[in-house]
Parts: sequence; structure tokens; C-alpha cells
Amino acid sequence: MLTRRHFVITSAAMFSAAIAPAFAGPVSNRSKWAAYDAQVTPVNYDPATTNPWGLHPRFLPQLVEANAGLKPGDIHVDAVARYLYHIRDNGTAMRYGVAIARGNLYEPGVYTIRRKAKWPTWIPTKDMIERDPDVYGPLAEGMDGGPKNPLGSRAFYLFKGNRDTYLRIHGSPAPRSIGGRASSGCVRMVMAHIIGLYDQVNTGVTAHLYPTEIVTARN
Repeated sequence: MLTRRHFVITSAAMFSAAIAPAFAGPVSNRSKWAAYDAQVTPVNYDPATTNPWGLHPRFLPQLVEANAGLKPGDIHVDAVARYLYHIRDNGTAMRYGVAIARGNLYEPGVYTIRRKAKWPTWIPTKDMIERDPDVYGPLAEGMDGGPKNPLGSRAFYLFKGNRDTYLRIHGSPAPRSIGGRASSGCVRMVMAHIIGLYDQVNTGVTAHLYPTEIVTARN
């Protein structure tokens, strides 16, 4: 016969073990975004001339003439010259300096920007951890959004159809890498530059990432 005392003891044994909270992942504190923006934007910032990063002047934002036939709103990345162009609706484009992926990690192609984020969180991919376990292994649970986060101040997320490619166009805490090949697959920008670009880019537009070598026709 089960007594009340037996029921209480049994119930306690069944339910007293603490349940570990589920891993919620890294977070981005919205209340800090304005302060972060101010932290990475130089005082008296002028996109065309401000250059505390020591970039070659050609990598500063410039308004240029766009090639004919390009769709307004789209993004084009020239991997040879290390430029990103955002096409405007008046025959012009804003041009920015970028860094691209090192070695064979750069993936040219045509993508759709299906998401964008301010001060995004970041989690290294499985491939990144396998490729560089000493670098990315300790960061496997990800990083909160902030100035030290590898995705920096803003990010555009590149998709193929509905599939996230894990490629991004994003700000970088390493602005001196602009003009080079430095990332694990993404296209990097100066954080202050992508802050200025962010509101001009709509989700649903196309991002064209061109090859790292100019291909010429042969007879």
C-alpha cells in the first residue's frame, strides 16, 4: 500500500533534479546599438575623406557612373579591384572598398539578400571550426553583437533561393584588411561605411559576386 509519505518521497525523486536551461545563443543588445555606432564612426565623419584606418584613398566611398543596364538597388562586388557597387536609380553607383575571402574560400555567384541585421550576432560554421580549430573552437557558442564581433556593425545575409549560404557582406573590426584577401568567405567593409550603406539596401535585391580573375574569350 502506498502511503502519502511514500508518494511525496517518490515524487521528489522524480521531479527534484534541476533542468539545465536551453542554450539561447548569442544576443545583440538593442539598447547599445547607438553607442556602438558612435564608437566605430570617427568624429566629424565625412565618408569621402575621413580615413583614420590608413586605407588607400580609392577604397573610400565614392559616387561613380554605373554601367548601363544594371538594376537599381542591386549590389555588385568586383573581386579583382576589391570594390562593392550599390546601384542607384539615376545611372550612378556608390562604390566602396572591400576585402574578400582568402584562398579558395571566396565563392563568386549570384545571391539574394534575404535578411539584414544591425550589430549581428555570430557563430562560426562547422567548416570554420574544422579548418581552424584553435581559432574558432573556443568561439563555437558564438559571440554577442558588438564592435569586436567579426560581423561588425551591419550584415547582409546572402541566400541561394531559400537556402542560407552563410556568406555575408558585413562590417569588420579589422578595417586595415580592406583591399586584401582576409576573410573565411564573406565580403568585408569598413564598419562606418556599411552603416551608411545599410538603410539604402532592401531585402530581396540581388548581390553579384564576380570571380577573382578576369575571364576573357578565346578563339
